[in-house]
Amino acid sequence: FCIFFVCFCRYAAVPDRCTGIEFDAITPDDKGNALFFKDGHIWKGFHGPAQLSSEHFKELTGHVDAAFRMHNTGNPDDHDHIYLFMGDKVFSYFNQSLEEGYPKQIQEDFPGVPAHLDAAVECPKGECIADSVLFFKGQDVYVYDITTKTVKTKAWSHLPSCTSIFRWLEHYYCFHGHNFTRFHPVTGEVVGEYPKDTRNYFMRCPNFGHGSNHKPVKCSEVKLDAATTDDTGRTYFFSGSSYMRQDTHRDGFHNFPIIRGWKEVTNGVDAVFSYTNKIYLIKGDQIYIYKADAHFTLIEGYPKTVKEELGIEGHVDAAFVCPTENVAHIFQGNRMRDVDLTATPRIIVQDRPLPLSDIDAGLCGADGIKLFKGSQYYSYESPMILAMGRIAPRPAHITSAMMACED
Repeated sequence: FCIFFVCFCRYAAVPDRCTGIEFDAITPDDKGNALFFKDGHIWKGFHGPAQLSSEHFKELTGHVDAAFRMHNTGNPDDHDHIYLFMGDKVFSYFNQSLEEGYPKQIQEDFPGVPAHLDAAVECPKGECIADSVLFFKGQDVYVYDITTKTVKTKAWSHLPSCTSIFRWLEHYYCFHGHNFTRFHPVTGEVVGEYPKDTRNYFMRCPNFGHGSNHKPVKCSEVKLDAATTDDTGRTYFFSGSSYMRQDTHRDGFHNFPIIRGWKEVTNGVDAVFSYTNKIYLIKGDQIYIYKADAHFTLIEGYPKTVKEELGIEGHVDAAFVCPTENVAHIFQGNRMRDVDLTATPRIIVQDRPLPLSDIDAGLCGADGIKLFKGSQYYSYESPMILAMGRIAPRPAHITSAMMACED
């Protein structure tokens, strides 16, 4: 009975985030997995049970005050390291291993930043004025410039008291209780109607929406409509009314409705390509061109017809533009039509038959070309080899390593 009782107590002590708890800290790890901390436990990702923090960070023995992943591309010795704060100490980890010389006093690494923090978050240049870390304590925010190692203090009394902060796909979220509030990282301005329940968005919980409703499709059932990689290296896969986006390996894939990124486009797309910091979305006989900034902005005068913009008539199956090239490769049936994007008006400069037909999506990157058809794809080294080919290569199967699907 005593043994049973001890085991029962240990089991009962494991927290369940779906009951509505307040997180101590949240940060992505160096591989893009979201880590949620509560007392001596941690959740890895948006679903699954809690585990002991010491299973991931063996030196941790309890409550974590704050955590963030460092963004410092100018210093590879710091970039992608995970910083955890406990009392007046800071721990630096890489690949779940504690760095030599840690833990340290917070002031040694971050002069001007107080002890016993509430929250912290990385803020890269472009989202903040300079590469920075935002430290929160009460209503005060300490903006730490990682280059100059200087601190500016702000008071954001309009924000709730944040027990953790999470930067997710260029947006910033203050977590308080089991709710969260999105805010601007420079002004602290609340963006939208908040607070919202964390269980509807950042985890999968029974009887809650958003995160609980999205389930990865099996890789054998993938059916893409379009794909592209923009000038910053972000990759997008479009399917139906949704798209998956991966910023880098650090952030993993995330699923959103298309109208969240491109509000003027509804009911899916037929083809997409990126060129000169713009993203071109083709739907039916219309083409929408957006500036590919932090928030996509439709260029004035669009949509236009595909014929007017590209000189192409008829349904477009797929499209891609290779990095450093000025040609859009447009797929229609079993033909590839190349459009010179530097010409005015734009014209078809080459029209070739292919040993493939009805391609779903095309993607071109440093590793060559992938043409997707159903749950398979065909690889080519270059557009020239693709255009000259007379026999289709053997297809390969889409895997979970390529996109957010289940093998």
